[in-house]
Amino acid sequence: MHPLLPDLVAFGDRIALRIGDETATFAALAAAADAHAARLLASGLRPGDHVAVWATPSLPTAIAFVGNARAGLVSVPLNPALGEKELAHVLADAAPRRILATEPTPFAARTPAVEGIPIGGAAPATPPAPAPDAPFLILYTSGTTGAPKGAVLTHRNAAANLDALRAVWAWGPDDVLVHALPLFHVHGLVLGLFGSLRAGSTLRILPKFSPSAIAAAFADGATMLFAVPTMYHRLAEHLEANERDRAALAAARLLVSGSAALPVREHERLAHLLGQRVVERYGLTETLINCAVRADGERRPGTVGPPLPGVELRLVDDARRPIDACDDATIGEIAVRGPHVFAGYLNRPDATAAVRDAEGWFYTGDLATRSADGNVRIVGRRATDLIKSGGYKVGAGEVEAALLEHPAVREAAVVGVPDEDLGERIVAFVVPAEGAAPSEAALVDHVAHLLAPHKRPRAVHLVEALPRNAMGKVLKKELRARAS
Repeated sequence: MHPLLPDLVAFGDRIALRIGDETATFAALAAAADAHAARLLASGLRPGDHVAVWATPSLPTAIAFVGNARAGLVSVPLNPALGEKELAHVLADAAPRRILATEPTPFAARTPAVEGIPIGGAAPATPPAPAPDAPFLILYTSGTTGAPKGAVLTHRNAAANLDALRAVWAWGPDDVLVHALPLFHVHGLVLGLFGSLRAGSTLRILPKFSPSAIAAAFADGATMLFAVPTMYHRLAEHLEANERDRAALAAARLLVSGSAALPVREHERLAHLLGQRVVERYGLTETLINCAVRADGERRPGTVGPPLPGVELRLVDDARRPIDACDDATIGEIAVRGPHVFAGYLNRPDATAAVRDAEGWFYTGDLATRSADGNVRIVGRRATDLIKSGGYKVGAGEVEAALLEHPAVREAAVVGVPDEDLGERIVAFVVPAEGAAPSEAALVDHVAHLLAPHKRPRAVHLVEALPRNAMGKVLKKELRARAS
């Protein structure tokens, strides 16, 4: 029995996936996925080999991810918006034996051969199931401190975490989940695609986020929505002007927000519009989901709920000693332990050892308080250089490094400042090279060429010098105050 997807055929002719105008039943998906797996295994690949997938929102892409999992091949999702430098790093680090795509990639001439992802073919016997602790995915982190690291997740990690979410959200075959999230990170790929398949529910992926398309899906029988705060902000604006769509969303069984904190103002706005509150969850690439508000629990704005079943969570001080206080005031770093915690960083035992101790505790770097009833409230990041913009996590250091590659830039510092739409917007402060006067547009375009577009600065300020302390460290708090 497959450790993650044991029951696909058992759900038969019920709709498993709907992406745009394409649909697939559970039986058809299983047959197509197994045909995909057979092709790759017949071509010389073996379980455990890395296979990169250009993660466009399409049915062939979903089939490739499922087929890889069923064959024991390790998927490396590639963000189609990656810049040349980012893509080169991921491909060099993961060393995939195949790259699969539904369309020509922009860097095809400078990457290993890209193969198409066909649909269909004769359904062979189901491939042998991988071991529960075999690698399942390699997901790359945001690169907050240096180049992105590949987090290795196992089938057991995903199965344990998804079963816990199914329990707290009462998620099952009667549900129809809608999302417009990308298939290259945890929320869209692991929770959305594999979570729906494990729960036996129907998944409807919208290739592009649209408030009216979300509403139409609920008018057509959807029950659950996965989205990020930026999406909920834009959805609220749309619903305030559209009564019919408001009525459609009000029928939702569960609205889930993640990837960043949903502002209290948006909680209240949506509660007023829909007559129910959004539930939040908290997770990381390395741990999947640690906490979630229960479907039948108190939906308290500002909290991410208690730890999931099977997740051990504690707060620790700067020396990683446990903090016993549960007063919703004492702040500590979150540490977690359980079957959901990743196997480690690919090719980086040093980085793995820095965040996971000998007892299995993973130190998240996130700061939080805990209340007497177990609810966790995230209050910040131990590292100050993580920017959460539009549902994405952006490492300030990565953007700074890109800016410093421009010949007209001598120094650069990047910060995140509050933004009603994006959550945070990226703002850069640049000290020009002597005699240079780069334009804001040129620097923004430069970053967008090297990195994914969502990592580009929304504003660039040219300054004579960066504020620093006596040790030479840039005073980013001062820069945030200027930018705000």
